[in-house]
Amino acid sequence: MSLRRRPRLVVVGNGMAGMRTVEELLKFAPEHYDISVFGSEAHGNYNRILLSPVLAGDKQFADIMLHTREWYAANDITLHAGDPVVRIDRNRRVVVSQSGFQAPYDRLLLATGSKPFVIPVPGHKLPGVIAFRDIADVEAMLSASRSHKRAAVIGGGLLGLEAANGLMRQGMDVTVIHVMDSLMERQLDKPAASLLRSALEKRGLRFLLSAQTAEIIGTDRVTGIKFKDGSEIETDLVVMAVGIRPNFDLAKSAGLYCDRAIVVDDTLQTHTDPRIYAVGECVQHRGAVYGLVAPLWEQARVCAGHLAAVGYKRYPGSVTSTKLKVTGIDLYSAGDFIGGADTEDLVFRDPRRGVYKRLIIRKSDGGDRIIGAVLYGDVADGPWYFELMQKNADISALRNKLLFGRSFCEASGQAA
Repeated sequence: MSLRRRPRLVVVGNGMAGMRTVEELLKFAPEHYDISVFGSEAHGNYNRILLSPVLAGDKQFADIMLHTREWYAANDITLHAGDPVVRIDRNRRVVVSQSGFQAPYDRLLLATGSKPFVIPVPGHKLPGVIAFRDIADVEAMLSASRSHKRAAVIGGGLLGLEAANGLMRQGMDVTVIHVMDSLMERQLDKPAASLLRSALEKRGLRFLLSAQTAEIIGTDRVTGIKFKDGSEIETDLVVMAVGIRPNFDLAKSAGLYCDRAIVVDDTLQTHTDPRIYAVGECVQHRGAVYGLVAPLWEQARVCAGHLAAVGYKRYPGSVTSTKLKVTGIDLYSAGDFIGGADTEDLVFRDPRRGVYKRLIIRKSDGGDRIIGAVLYGDVADGPWYFELMQKNADISALRNKLLFGRSFCEASGQAA
């Protein structure tokens, strides 16, 4: 009597989104698939969110490992570490790795993540110019900090500020260069960004805002940066933290429908091939591309349910929130902080304590609803505001008390 072969699931990408999907799949149907995972890095899956604490010296690489090689073996998963997939043959339903290994699949999950964007100015390939995306980048920065003194971080967003703080913690003199006139402009309004800049300057960081990089100077190694206004600074290390781009080259070469990323439906299934799913930063869903972890977790659970054939949920998209991982600085941002003609702002300022809160309210005949929040200095109620956003809760009755937080509203008997 022959045993029925289990269907084969091949996961392309050994990062957080792909492996979270596998984790969820093992909860739904632990023995449903014969699973193989291909990754470009030569080790198991780790928590990229915690790369900043590793750079700052608060954690070691071992502390941020999520799935060791032993975990894959214990769950009967074949791991091809350091051997990324370079081609998908959809007709034969086979993937081909860099080493030439061929793995057949019945279902394919693409979790290829994203690539750091490097400004293509003259000198961007010089030694000493690096991105901030994986543990190899962190190790390169730590090595540079032991033998060099000056660092420049190009990019005043979330990742750039975390990189700058980590390098400063390693003893380097750090300048943050940003093309916009305020920090974290995608997450913060200008009052909150000003408070953040002041706090970071007191710690020793320097900032050059509205600065456009024209050239990275050096011969054998980077020695400085020249700007479009003709000014220059000296530096021994340049960290590019100017954003990421979805990594969908593999999918596109396989003929899958791609726009800004791999286009998927509400089940995370690709539009072109029903056998192929995709999750994470490589995905475009309802026109949106996500780079934060919470949407990835939501995608993973929905996708795993459908791969396990127990799927009934749909992924509707996500409202995102951001928290800066710099010790001693409390900052929280969620939703739409820009607003529009149909919105109003609720604002609380306490300059002496360094506290700033702004809630963006959309008024309608159906009531008032929070669509965005920016908090600095006191972020305890950030998750509550975020929950109200996700629920689309009517906060009309709480409006006059909302800025004082959940505890105050509950004490008044009016918490949503």
